[in-house]
Amino acid sequence: QLVESGGGLVQPGGSLKLSCAAPRTITSVYNTYVMGWYRQAPGKQRELVAAITSSRTPNYADSVRGRFTISRDNSRKTVSLQMNNLKPEDTAVYYCNARNVNTNSDSWGRGTQVTISS
Repeated sequence: QLVESGGGLVQPGGSLKLSCAAPRTITSVYNTYVMGWYRQAPGKQRELVAAITSSRTPNYADSVRGRFTISRDNSRKTVSLQMNNLKPEDTAVYYCNARNVNTNSDSWGRGTQVTISS
């Protein structure tokens, strides 16, 4: 299972960095996975925040483009999400995702809470 860390409570305009470590079951084939971050706010569906391919090509939701940066370390089998200029509407549980490009199967973390409030 993927393991997330770095959530918390910050004021609007603040920053947080989320990190995710891949489990041993996929570390040997880490480069066959697109890594991503999703979020789910109360009463809403889970949505894609950002994703990054093994060649480090990123993709962002319009709502976070220019504020969030996704990165991955293929040697350490980790993916991170740097979140700047956070807004109250960014409040959600953030989930790390690994999608196998060959099978389209998904692996998920348990999620980490991010709360933006003054």
